[in-house]
Amino acid sequence: MTDRGVDLAALPKEVRDQLAELDLELSEGDITQKGYEKKRTKLLAPYIIHTPAVEPPPKNDVLPPPTSSSSSHGPPPSSSRYRERRSRRTHRGGGTRDDRYRSDIHTEAVQAALAKHKEEKMALPMPTKRRSTYVQSPINTRTPPDSSSGSEDETSVRRQSSVVAPTHLVSPNLQSPESWINRTVQGSSTSSSASSTLSHGEAKPQPQSQAQPQPQYKPQYQPLYQPHYQHQPQPQHPPQHPPQHPPQHPPQHPPQHPPQHPPQHPPHTAAVTNMLAQSRIAPSENSHPPPDVTAVAPPAGGPRVDLTSNAVVRGMSRGQSRSSMMETADVGRGNIQRVPVNSRVSTKIQQLLNTLKRPKRPPLSEFFTDDSEEIVEVPQPDPNTPKPEGRQIMPVKGEPLGVVSNWPPALQAALARWGSTQGKSPALTALDITGRPLYTLTYGKLWSRSVKLAYTLLNRLGTKNEQILKPGDRVALVFPNSDPGMFWVAFYGCLLAELIPVPIEVPLSRKDAGISQVGFLLGSCGVGLALTSEICLKGLPKTPTGEIMQYKGWPRLKWVVTDSKYLTKPSKDWQPHIPTANTDPAYIEYKANKEGTVVGVAVSKVAMLTHCQALTQACNYCEGETLVNVLDFKKDMGLWHGVLTGVMNRIHTISVPYAVMKACPLSWVQRVHIHKARIALVKCRDLHWAMMAHRDQRETSLASLRMLIVADGANPWSVSSCDAFLNVFQSHGLKPEVICPCATSPEAMTVALRRPGVPGTPLPARAILSMGGLSHGVIRVNTEDKNSALTVQDVGHVMPGALMCIVKPDGPPQLCKTDEIGEIIINSRAGGTMYYGLPGLTKNTFEVIPVNSNGVPIGEIPFVRSGLLGFVGPGSLIFVVGKIEGLLMVCGRRHNADDLVATALAVEPVKTVYRGRIAVFSVTVFYDERVVIVAEQRPDASEEDSFQWMSRVLQAIDSIHQVGLYCLALVPANTLPKTPLGGIHISDTKQFFLDGNLHPCNILMCPHTCVTNLPKPRQKQPVGVGPASVMVGNLVAGKRIAQAAGRDLGMIDDQDLVRKLCMWPTVMHQYLTEALQWRAQTDPDHVLYVLLNAKGVTVGTASCVQLHKRAEKIAAALTEKGSINTGENVVLLYPPGIDLIAAFYGCLYAGCVPVNVRPPHPQNLAATLPTVRMIIDVSKAACILTTQNLMRILRSKDAAASVNIKTWPIIIDTDDLPRRRPPQIYKPPTAEMIAYLDFSVSTTGMLTGVKISHAAVSALCRSVKLQCELYSSRQIAICLDPYCGLGFVLWCLASVYSGHQSILIPPFELEGCLSLWLSTLSQYRIRDTFCSYSVMELCTKGLGTQTELLKARGVNLSCVRSCVVIAEERPRLALTHSFSKLFKDVGLSSRAVSTAFGSRVNLAICLQGTTGPDPCTVYVDMKSLRHDRVRLVERGAPQSLPLMESGKILPGVRVIIVNPETRGPLGDSHLGEIWVNSPHTASGYYTIYGEESLQADHFNTKLSFGDPQTLWARTGYLGFVKRTELLDASGDRHDALFVVGSLDETLELRGLRYHPIDIETSVSRAHRSIAESAVFTWTNLLVVVSELCGSEQDALDLVPLITNVVLEEHHLIVGVVVIVDPGVIPINSRGEKQRMHLRDSFLADQLDPIYVAYNM
Repeated sequence: MTDRGVDLAALPKEVRDQLAELDLELSEGDITQKGYEKKRTKLLAPYIIHTPAVEPPPKNDVLPPPTSSSSSHGPPPSSSRYRERRSRRTHRGGGTRDDRYRSDIHTEAVQAALAKHKEEKMALPMPTKRRSTYVQSPINTRTPPDSSSGSEDETSVRRQSSVVAPTHLVSPNLQSPESWINRTVQGSSTSSSASSTLSHGEAKPQPQSQAQPQPQYKPQYQPLYQPHYQHQPQPQHPPQHPPQHPPQHPPQHPPQHPPQHPPQHPPHTAAVTNMLAQSRIAPSENSHPPPDVTAVAPPAGGPRVDLTSNAVVRGMSRGQSRSSMMETADVGRGNIQRVPVNSRVSTKIQQLLNTLKRPKRPPLSEFFTDDSEEIVEVPQPDPNTPKPEGRQIMPVKGEPLGVVSNWPPALQAALARWGSTQGKSPALTALDITGRPLYTLTYGKLWSRSVKLAYTLLNRLGTKNEQILKPGDRVALVFPNSDPGMFWVAFYGCLLAELIPVPIEVPLSRKDAGISQVGFLLGSCGVGLALTSEICLKGLPKTPTGEIMQYKGWPRLKWVVTDSKYLTKPSKDWQPHIPTANTDPAYIEYKANKEGTVVGVAVSKVAMLTHCQALTQACNYCEGETLVNVLDFKKDMGLWHGVLTGVMNRIHTISVPYAVMKACPLSWVQRVHIHKARIALVKCRDLHWAMMAHRDQRETSLASLRMLIVADGANPWSVSSCDAFLNVFQSHGLKPEVICPCATSPEAMTVALRRPGVPGTPLPARAILSMGGLSHGVIRVNTEDKNSALTVQDVGHVMPGALMCIVKPDGPPQLCKTDEIGEIIINSRAGGTMYYGLPGLTKNTFEVIPVNSNGVPIGEIPFVRSGLLGFVGPGSLIFVVGKIEGLLMVCGRRHNADDLVATALAVEPVKTVYRGRIAVFSVTVFYDERVVIVAEQRPDASEEDSFQWMSRVLQAIDSIHQVGLYCLALVPANTLPKTPLGGIHISDTKQFFLDGNLHPCNILMCPHTCVTNLPKPRQKQPVGVGPASVMVGNLVAGKRIAQAAGRDLGMIDDQDLVRKLCMWPTVMHQYLTEALQWRAQTDPDHVLYVLLNAKGVTVGTASCVQLHKRAEKIAAALTEKGSINTGENVVLLYPPGIDLIAAFYGCLYAGCVPVNVRPPHPQNLAATLPTVRMIIDVSKAACILTTQNLMRILRSKDAAASVNIKTWPIIIDTDDLPRRRPPQIYKPPTAEMIAYLDFSVSTTGMLTGVKISHAAVSALCRSVKLQCELYSSRQIAICLDPYCGLGFVLWCLASVYSGHQSILIPPFELEGCLSLWLSTLSQYRIRDTFCSYSVMELCTKGLGTQTELLKARGVNLSCVRSCVVIAEERPRLALTHSFSKLFKDVGLSSRAVSTAFGSRVNLAICLQGTTGPDPCTVYVDMKSLRHDRVRLVERGAPQSLPLMESGKILPGVRVIIVNPETRGPLGDSHLGEIWVNSPHTASGYYTIYGEESLQADHFNTKLSFGDPQTLWARTGYLGFVKRTELLDASGDRHDALFVVGSLDETLELRGLRYHPIDIETSVSRAHRSIAESAVFTWTNLLVVVSELCGSEQDALDLVPLITNVVLEEHHLIVGVVVIVDPGVIPINSRGEKQRMHLRDSFLADQLDPIYVAYNM
């Protein structure tokens, strides 16, 4: 960020100091950006040189680096503050940036990209969080507290200041950010379509035919590397992709005026560009921007503009698909039409053909193929995608490896030679924690100790006779970073003993990141012995008995201490065997791959030697030089240079441990100065740390360095580190030509290395590449937009004796073209030979034969994959732009994780991100990779700041990389898993994210913007086809009309026959009252009801005569006390029991209409009493019958708090009524009179009452009697709530009708004794029992683990023939299966459990009963089901849903499946509404206002075609009928009815029909902490509410997992995720979720959620 025309080097010192102070204040948040700019401008005003329009290239200069710490209270005077800051400067602050990625050009680019969004406030609703969730989990929850520092890749001191780009980085004529912004189409960055290749105004060079000055010749790379290339104005297309605007981000302001010197476009293009910049192009019709959920409507954008016909807007809208479609732009409106191209058969004919085929089950083979083809929207290739145009690349050859006469035949020979001839010569100096030399190991000592160790390992480990180790065995080397001497001795000792050393990191705890993967490495290498030092051994974690802990996944190891005092001096005649280098493995270097698996790369003896020779030649090493090594000496460059090549050339290595670097970042520079070192081996972070601290050291000199090897010079962001370091230390004698970046990989070892330059020659040029081009794998010079440029430095030439090719990273190893990015592969004797013990993996990496474009191999020689992505530049210089491991393939484009980290870091992270710790990885969700960013949040960061930062990162990444982020999470500081040197362990972090163990404190999901491959929304066709045609079509197609019927009810008219059969006459006695009286006379002492308590003890019984007499007492009380008239409604308010039954018959005897109501819960009156009050008011009850206890509750003070208790109707308590008989027992004049009202709250929260006539009661009881074969000698057990539906019928009516004995078990008694119901079944040898889902769930969860205990108590369920679950919903297959499986051990037959189905209009449609075939289960295709089609598939097929038949259709019942819209009958391959016709259908709804239209519609509906006479009732449930292979009692094939779900509850999303239960089932499987979940829609967003049964720190983990699972399994994007406490989702008495109540509570903000995430 240099100021135009200001030469900062020329400024007076005090001005420079003030500027530094200002930068510091800004970085620490002590001053706002605006204040900063104002003060800075004021300071620089006197020095600004007013220049003409073209800027001169900026000078290489640098500002003093500011630092950062938390803002201070009250500013002290500036000078004292400055001193105080300087004194603190060396200590590390919390907000340090990860300066590997620091680049000012990039920071500037990010700021410019964000400037567009500056005016538009993010209209995202901030996530809401309960206060307790704010409390960050203690920093040391996951890893040991990091006293020393954060990451290996971070800076030790504070954020580096703006560094001026070197002259050759930026073209003088590149447009300024302002002009770039003006050219850019204004719009939201967060919604860029992922299929766009150029968005936000990135332009493309046009064909060269236009009259433009062109260079005379076209060298392949010319424009890339001209240090000062002249900027050719390029002809430009208009932006190919108008960004789609979600309503949240309207452009708030018109664009500013164009700058004074705009870039020159050809006139027409400029006009279009400007017009595009000012227009707001409507999103194409199919793209669904996320809805505006803010309260205020956004102001409209600029005017819409008609595009001229030659400005065709090409591209891809988000919802478009299929390669058979071609887009043509509808030029007038900017919308995209679709033209089908060249499909072989017209779709109409195809559909007809499909319809005419009989619906068959597809064979299994079709299923287990991936059906992504049908599902995924395949983005069409953009015609403007840049494609490689160069010729095929030629292999690049390194210089020949020279043959030097005195090179040793093996590395051990070199050590032997120096040990004996130059024994006093220093080999290694180790430093202590303060950075002072601790000891120096001479070559003599190194040789003698290594020989001792070799002798000990081979001869002294076992007993006299046995030899534990043999040459060729693998041995682990476990040494800390601070003890290089011990490691060197161990390494060379192993080489001399011909053992294979496997260096690994010291395991600090059982929870180390990737610890079990290291176990995999040791296992695959067959390691059984580990060498370590005494100190290290003491520090290893131990068991209480003092043994070394067994780590997860590790083989059993024997530990050997290698300190000198434990070694044995070999006898005089023993000499180590030193063979000439051969192809046997010399050592194994570990390497973690992208998935986190640790593998061992074996390096042969000859490769080790050749590599040392190649490095010696490339680096021109001489005997006796001094080398300062800051890298890890156990692997990679630190091992190759410091330990191996160093010994070969008798170099003195000074090893600077990581801990010293953290304490004193300048220590390596001081070592170079003190020892006049010639070579230093560092990483970018070391350059930064030194640069930050350099003020403390005036006297250091780096003039002695001839090579500063930058080990991670292949990181694209290393270029700015090198430049900045040079700027600072050039004045300390550092020469520009000594900086030598290099590229390495564990497999190929050193790939390329820049050789030290000749003083005075110009430095190699940089490549300024377009990120857009890189994402498509091609090299394009970045000309249009410097914000999305990547500046890359070369890593020198190929190593001596090596051959290099570039091949395509995926698919067969095909050679790339010259302008294409590919994977670097190397053929050399100096590389790894295999992954030890993994032959399969080895073949793909170490034995690659490149092929040409025709797939023909180019030769015989095998190459090794390096895992590096790059290209060959002019002069055969190698450029690396990333690693395969960091590659994210999103929507077919490649993005580099490091590039994304750099962009995120450039967004003012100081307030939010802890020490620059950011991880980027991708997860595969819904057939594509999705980008996830996880960062550690500073402990003092506010919620507001964090959210602001996340929003800005979204925008920056979208603008610069044109890729949408899927998820951005902030976790508490120091909780991400660490690598041994403190960096973030990416694969473990990814695993934590996928397992839901990351525990973020803030999360932002953006699936709407980045998931662009969703299937097209279904457009519902206007119904042009009438129901008659549908029916005819079905018949033509050979499909049955979907209908089914139960057997006949078989009413008997002949009275004599009735008497002979001893049945009570069904025709004469149409009423239950008559039945009860008849039973009281004919069989008075027959016990009808037995009531049990929690202990299983009988607490009440009722024989026929007792029930009759109790009913008479109540009838008398009603007429006397209540003076109730015939036909009035009476509310029954009783707990489940016999009182309720008596009160019901009492009402019928008195001629009243009973209304059964669930009593209020005494502990929860506020929630339950209003429902009671509502039913009493709606039913206009004249009187309440109840118990004394409940009467007190109704009149209590607590009740008064919820309802008005003064307006209750007459309350009669029926506990102690006098013995009276009514004057007469009422008999209704006709059977069509109402017998009772059945009130129930539906799942959608509607309170509905239905009228049940006497005729319906008789028909229903008869139907149940026939289905279940009920008669007087039978016993059944009922464990149900007796308040509505079939539960009430079984509890109160069926026994009186059929004469069987009912054992009543009130469900609330199970809370006291879970096994009550099951032990009752066993004790009474019950054959038929009825229960509810809540009872079954209670038993499954509570008794599932206690089957042995039940068995011991003698519980045996082998007597149970049928156990029927009574419900008004789709059968809960998982629950019934679990129940059957769990209680199989106590004799329950797997065939016993079945379900029933009833609805409001007809209380019992299906009931399994005792005869007939078992209930069958089918698997249907969920995709078809969403289109209201039924396609049967095999079990286990992808996207299959198991559905169980809802029981056998009852006698007298007919069902038909009907299209709810056209009301025409459907074929059996369709999902439709279940309509029912039966004598026991309810007479209608009971409402205060009597909405006749509603009633007529639901209860007396006719089909629009087919059978227009029959009256049907609409159940409001969707289902289908399938004819099964089973036979029913009459010998016909059995028609099974399958209930899928309630029509009112279905969610219409993207034109498809979803059933909430399916989405909820998926959500509940997403994480162990989800107890229950419910879904509903709000506007057109899907809202998922999940109950959290774990700790609150799991709450935010659920958000991405829920989003993932719904996207994967249902192809829907979740709009809002609400995490709540257990028990918040309301459930009605039948155990059904009340989703609409939940929705109302959510909208009224009454849920008290733990966390609400808006996935916008």
